[in-house]
Amino acid sequence: MDNEPYDHVKSCCKDRFKITKSSGSGTVLPSRVGFGQKRASRCALCSRARSPRDPPRPRRPAVPSPPHAADRKIKNVCSCLSVDPAVPHTSCKSRCYEPFDDETPGCRCDAQCVTSGNCCYDYHDLCLLPTQQWQCSRLRCGEARLADSRCHCSSDCEAAGDCCTNYRHVCHGETEWVEDLCEDLSAPQCPASFKRQPLLLVSLDGLRAEYLQTWSTLVPVLDKLRRCGTSAPFMQAAFPSKTFPNHYTIVTGLYPESNGLIDNTMYDPVFDASFSLSSPEKSNPRWYHGQPIWHTARYQGLKSGTFFWPGSDVKINGSFPDIYRPYNGKVPFEERVFTVLKWLQLPDDQRPDFYTLYLEEPDKSGHNFGPVSGGVIEALQGVDNVIGQLMNGVKQIGLHRCLNIIIVADHGMEDTSCDRKEALQDFVGSVRDLWVTEGTFGRIRAKNNDTCRQPEQKIQPYLKAHLPKRLHYANSRRIEDVSVLVTPKWLYPGSLTFCAGGAHGYDNDVESMLAMFVSYGPKFQSQTEIEPFSNIELYNLMCDVLELLPVENNGTHGSLNHLLRRPPHAPVPPAEQSRPSECPLLSLQPADTLGCSCPQLVRAAADRTHTLFGRPRALRGGQSYCLLRQRGFISAFSHHARMPLWSSFTIDKPVSVPLPSVTPGCLRADVRVQHCELCLLSHLSPFVPRCFPLVHPLPAVPPDLNTTAEQQFDALLVSNVVPMYPEFKKIWDYFHSTLLMKYAFDYNGINVVTGPVFDYNYDGRYDTPEMKRLFVPGTDIPVPTHYFAVLTSCRSSSQPVSGCDGELQTVSFLLPHRPDNSESCRVSPDMTANRHHFFFSIQLKTRRGNRKRSRNRNNKISAVSGCCLRH
Repeated sequence: MDNEPYDHVKSCCKDRFKITKSSGSGTVLPSRVGFGQKRASRCALCSRARSPRDPPRPRRPAVPSPPHAADRKIKNVCSCLSVDPAVPHTSCKSRCYEPFDDETPGCRCDAQCVTSGNCCYDYHDLCLLPTQQWQCSRLRCGEARLADSRCHCSSDCEAAGDCCTNYRHVCHGETEWVEDLCEDLSAPQCPASFKRQPLLLVSLDGLRAEYLQTWSTLVPVLDKLRRCGTSAPFMQAAFPSKTFPNHYTIVTGLYPESNGLIDNTMYDPVFDASFSLSSPEKSNPRWYHGQPIWHTARYQGLKSGTFFWPGSDVKINGSFPDIYRPYNGKVPFEERVFTVLKWLQLPDDQRPDFYTLYLEEPDKSGHNFGPVSGGVIEALQGVDNVIGQLMNGVKQIGLHRCLNIIIVADHGMEDTSCDRKEALQDFVGSVRDLWVTEGTFGRIRAKNNDTCRQPEQKIQPYLKAHLPKRLHYANSRRIEDVSVLVTPKWLYPGSLTFCAGGAHGYDNDVESMLAMFVSYGPKFQSQTEIEPFSNIELYNLMCDVLELLPVENNGTHGSLNHLLRRPPHAPVPPAEQSRPSECPLLSLQPADTLGCSCPQLVRAAADRTHTLFGRPRALRGGQSYCLLRQRGFISAFSHHARMPLWSSFTIDKPVSVPLPSVTPGCLRADVRVQHCELCLLSHLSPFVPRCFPLVHPLPAVPPDLNTTAEQQFDALLVSNVVPMYPEFKKIWDYFHSTLLMKYAFDYNGINVVTGPVFDYNYDGRYDTPEMKRLFVPGTDIPVPTHYFAVLTSCRSSSQPVSGCDGELQTVSFLLPHRPDNSESCRVSPDMTANRHHFFFSIQLKTRRGNRKRSRNRNNKISAVSGCCLRH
């Protein structure tokens, strides 16, 4: 057969067929493009050219072929096989990674299309991005399921439980969680398979509290959680304000000195080993003390799933959480959220009740760029988007009215500079023989007791025993003998390399170290702002949410009851272990005049009490004391310590009337107490020079506080005397004569309870008699290590404290009692010249009723004092 029929076929079927030849003959065979030889066989007759799938046709009788019969036959073949022309492909919709077929017209979607330059326009969006991103787009809705997709937007993704978190928003037009109004969650709605409401604990590392106020419009999801849930202006981190100590404090309720992680880097002299975040020791359970909440849950029949949390990938107490992930900072935030959402959809017998989720930002950006920077703003927006994905996903799986969420930070962030450094060498010379921890908080292992050298230096070194008690940072062998507090924005370097950008680890009272707190869910109050609190309280709170019984910890169980709609634990005051006795009136004539004859000033004991809110209770057994009532105060006199255990008095709002003068150097005998209990202390005249350290007998309640002569001379009773160093007396006098009077004026009167504290082994617990090591010279009267003061006022300043029938506000102080305060290095004795030094409260717990609104931090009761009042 010649080429003429071939040309006719080519002309006839040029856009529909490719032309082949049958084997063994010259017959031209048309074949449908894309179907190859399967579509057409020999084409001598139409029936032979049909595809096997075509329906059979009746045969026609054979007739002689007219001229040009071959041409008509080929045209009949074209008509016989006639189909629509092949439509070229223009999209990768449902075609991602379809094998390449060179017979297919149009663009390609196989993996090699990029190399050939023939990819469809949506290849990147439909085939590549799903393997890299965690969001649906309009193009992806109804997509064919891809095995390598991070999440899915196919029509079956809801049944499979692996939809992208914005699937229903993008593909079904539903609103995102952040767009919804605040919901009433008082009636929780959980799926039938949930026996209890789950709890998710989220950490946004380094998100200082101030960020949420300054940049609230840039973080709409976090801002909505704050507005719709329960929040605090700030949450106080534990000291030091570092990542590992605080994360482990949050889940154990223990201060770092008790939970074992006293810093991100530390040395244990017993183990003779060092711990750091990059060393194998990080995974050694011997460093971790206490019981983290995932173990509390396990021991009480619940399950836990932790997607990163310091300590969660360590075999503490012989076990891990039920589900956990070894830490890997390279895991995308979205993958962490998606995994937690998958855990929430597990079958009931596998699903955790408690979850953790940890994100490294904005801490990482804060270190790199500083706390006030574009880098931190970008990081904040990034974590806000991730939390938005979390809330969308929770809503999508129907748990937005069931899941309880707590979002916290471990600490804040402060600006630092390489120009603001204090080198240890400038103070002690060579440091080659010292083990020094550098940065925002320093620790030194040293035998010598050097004092500081420069009055205006940016560091304050403390011996372990002298560290401020409010730091709770002494009772651990891993804490060095010397600790160095650094002024905010400054660094304490040894061989410090990274100094520019941001850092944390400073005093946890510094504003920039304060962390964020937000909670949301049916267990929590709605649209409520509470007072600031310490992160040691979170463990008890989480146990209450999960209906668990917490183990012993440093928090106060029930102190956060006002966060909960229905708190399960009602705190009860501890039972008194030692009841007071009455001090009998033995004689109206004192056995010893004490060198001072004041018979005309002797007054009868007052019968009015100054314990407005109840008498302080003795929680240790075996104590012997009696109550002494005077006109201006009431005290509990200890027969063992031979001094008041506590003294309570009320200061009404002062009027501008000068106090009567005090008879100097005159102590009165107290006829209610036997002479032998007082004589040793009373004969130590404050005017007799003695060897250092000199201890003076001074009134626990200064006479100048009283408003009448009778009350003043009651304060001169020898039963009101306590041993006190001269340097501390300056502080004590300033505290009582200036600060207490100021507070009484500002808050319409205050009730004050003061007394001595004994903590010679600096473990934060009351010392037993055998632990007391320092005594008044020539006596067995112990010298206190601290003095405490608890101030209480009415929250409404329109009511006097003596007639308050509403909520109370309380603040507590612990003042170190030492012969000197050399760590402050200040030469000026003027207390008012150093008003910028604050010693803040150690507790903000006492309350009457639920306190839901926070007072301004700058307006709360707090004392300003000289350099010695360093907590």
